[in-house]
Amino acid sequence: MTTKADFTEQEWKAVLEGPPSAGMIVMTATRGGTFRETFAIGKAYAHARQEHGASELLDEIVAAKPEVDHTRYGSFEEIEQHGLQHLRDAVAVLEQKASPDEVEDYRRFVLTLARRVAAAHREDGTDVSPAEEAAIEAIAASLGAAAA
Repeated sequence: MTTKADFTEQEWKAVLEGPPSAGMIVMTATRGGTFRETFAIGKAYAHARQEHGASELLDEIVAAKPEVDHTRYGSFEEIEQHGLQHLRDAVAVLEQKASPDEVEDYRRFVLTLARRVAAAHREDGTDVSPAEEAAIEAIAASLGAAAA
């Protein structure tokens, strides 16, 4: 089992930045719903904590408070560019240090979080807007996973 102790401080920071970065990418893909979408990030972490024990690595990730400094980026494009890089960096670190199952658990958690954020606020009468769906597809591609 891989744990936080297997990572350097910088590597662990990269792993922790991935999920909330995915949430920010989806939140900023469309206007409105920021409060509900932010709440959805917290609920995704809480739900993952309830499934405690399936993966020690994921347990340690979701035990950390999700933090994103959205003020350091001036536009959706910057948030998306940096957030997708955070995800690529996190997966690269995990692929070096974690088991394939743990990497897959991480990918699944990040995509579940992104989908929860997208569904938290209806835009233009749809649960998930085309812009949010495109954001989820970009997130999946950065994770090396299928968006479905």
